[in-house]
Amino acid sequence: MIMDPNKSLEKIIVSKTRLSLLRLFFARPKESFYIREAVRLTNEEINSVRRELENLRTAGVLLKEQRGNRLFYFIDQNCLFYQNLLTLVAKTEGIGGKIIKERSRLGEIKFVVFSGHFLRWESNKTEVDFWIVGRVVLPEVGKLVVEEEKKRGREINYAVMDLEEFRLRKRNRDPFLFNVLLNNPVVIFGDEQELAKV
Repeated sequence: MIMDPNKSLEKIIVSKTRLSLLRLFFARPKESFYIREAVRLTNEEINSVRRELENLRTAGVLLKEQRGNRLFYFIDQNCLFYQNLLTLVAKTEGIGGKIIKERSRLGEIKFVVFSGHFLRWESNKTEVDFWIVGRVVLPEVGKLVVEEEKKRGREINYAVMDLEEFRLRKRNRDPFLFNVLLNNPVVIFGDEQELAKV
């Protein structure tokens, strides 16, 4: 049985405010936030937010910059745990979190894989943003994609294939699939080693 990813994170990161801030920043990795804005978006107490922003800055996760009379915080992309934290938050927030949370309603999902650029919120028109392997209810997945498109302000390019099609494409060295597999794919749901063996 797979535990709810949100509950798992709450057990791992004991500071509720720190967890809220990590979710805020890594769910929107290209954005910066000033203190009162972070308070409003996380619904946490201002003193707690101020303290945890500084904790994350001294830990090397965030950087800060004075702009006019406001102090803005943003992700340090050179942070040692940058990719790990992006992946962790993608499993609990946005379309990744929704797919995992609602997977029983979406069908029989074997794997969900994000491209590296999609995980980092970078636009790349030549690549598939994410793909799902399994037997899925396409209209339900489509609804989640539309929500995410509104959030990101752009069209999302995704692919769905059942396990047999995935195996066949992999065996035949399908250019589409190999392009995806060679461009830093990130497994959001499913076993990475099992994906390699399929």
